[in-house]
Amino acid sequence: MQLAPPEPVQPAAAPVTPPDNAAPAAPTPPEGGAEPGPAGDELTMQVGSLRLPIHVNARGLSLGILATIACVFALQWAQKFFVPLLLGIFIAYTLNPVVRWLERWHVKRVIGATLVTALIMGALGGTLYRLQDEFFNIIDELPTLTHKVTRILTNNTGQRSTIQQVQAAAAEIERAASNATGGEQRRAIQKRTQPVPPAAAAGGSNIRVMDWVLAGSVGLATFLSQATMVVFLVFFLLLAGDTFKRKLVKLTGPSLTRKKVTVHILDDMNNAIQAYMFMLLVTNVLLALLTWAALRAIGLENAGAWAAFAGVAHVVPYFGPLLITIATGAVAFFQYESLRMVILVAGASLGIATLVGMVVATWMTGRIAKMNPAAVFVSLLFWGWLWGMWGLLLGVPVVMVLKVISERVEGMEVLAELLGE
Repeated sequence: MQLAPPEPVQPAAAPVTPPDNAAPAAPTPPEGGAEPGPAGDELTMQVGSLRLPIHVNARGLSLGILATIACVFALQWAQKFFVPLLLGIFIAYTLNPVVRWLERWHVKRVIGATLVTALIMGALGGTLYRLQDEFFNIIDELPTLTHKVTRILTNNTGQRSTIQQVQAAAAEIERAASNATGGEQRRAIQKRTQPVPPAAAAGGSNIRVMDWVLAGSVGLATFLSQATMVVFLVFFLLLAGDTFKRKLVKLTGPSLTRKKVTVHILDDMNNAIQAYMFMLLVTNVLLALLTWAALRAIGLENAGAWAAFAGVAHVVPYFGPLLITIATGAVAFFQYESLRMVILVAGASLGIATLVGMVVATWMTGRIAKMNPAAVFVSLLFWGWLWGMWGLLLGVPVVMVLKVISERVEGMEVLAELLGE
C-alpha cells in the first residue's frame, strides 16, 4: 500500500500595501442609500438598481432669481424707451412685405419705404379729417352733458338724490364721532366740516381745472413725441430691410449650425408677428365697421367717432371690450336718458366686441401663435402690471417672440412647453 505524497504548502500571500500617493477607496454605499458626490453639486440616490441624479445648484438658482428681478426692474424703469421701440419694430415687421412687393416691381427701397410710410400717415390723417366734425361735436356737447349730470344728481322731484343721501349719512357719522370724543376733537371735526366760502371754493375749483388741463397737455405732448419717434423708427427700419437680420446671423459665429438656427428663429418671428398684426388690423377694422352700422341703425349721435374709438380700444385685449361697452352705454344714457336704450346700445357694443374679439380674434390667434390660452392670459397680467395699457397691447406679440426663441434655443425647453398648446 503506497501513500500519496503530501501536497506542497503554499506560502501565505504578503499583504499589499498601497502606495503613498494612491487615493483612498470610496466607501460602498448601502442599498437604498445615498452616494455622496461633489460638495453641493450632485447627490446620487440609488433605489434598487436605479440611480437618480439630483442636481443641487443653489448658487445658480440665486443668480437666476437676482438676474430676473434686475431685468424686470430695468424693463419698468426704461418703459418710455422700450414701448416705442417694440411698437416701431412690430409695425415695421408688418409693413415690410409691402415694401418687398414694391421692390419686385423695380421700385427702390427708399422710395417704397417713403411711399408706405406716407400712405399710412395719410390714411390716419384722412380718417381723422373725415371724423373731425363728430369729434368736435362731442367736445361741444361736454357742457350740456355736465348740466345733464347735475340735473340727474340733484333730482328736482322733491326727493333727496343719492348724493344727498350719502352726504347726510356722512354727517350723521361725524356727529356720532363728535359726541363720543372730547371737546378738542369735537372742535377739530367742526372746523373740518365748516362750509367753504364761495370765493375759496371757486378759486380751488379753478386751480384743480388748471391742473387737470396742464396734466392733459403734458400727456398729449408726450404721446405726440412718442408717436413721432415711432413713425421715424418705422421708416428707418423699412429702409434698412434685412440689414439687421444679416448682422445678427453674422454675429452668431462661424458655425453653420448656429447660423441656420438664427435664420429659422428670425423667419419664424417675422411670420408670427406679421400674421398677428395682420389679424389685429382685420379684426379691429371689422369691429369698427360693425359698431358703426349698429350705432347708426340705433340712432346714436356721432356714431362714426364712437366706432373709431371702439376700433382703437379693441386693440387692448380683454380691457378694450369693457371700455367700449361702458363708453357707449354712458353716451346712450346722456342722449336718451332711458335704461332701455342704454341696455340696447351697450348690449350691441358688447355683442359685437364678443363676436369679433372672443370668437374671430381668439380663433385666428390660436391658429397663428399656437399658444396656451392660460399662459397667454397670465403673461398679459404681467405685462399689464409692468407697462399698463401699453403692456396689454404689446404683451401678446412679445410672448409670441419668446415662444419662437424658446423652441429653437437649447435650455429653454421648459418655457416653450409652458407657452405651447
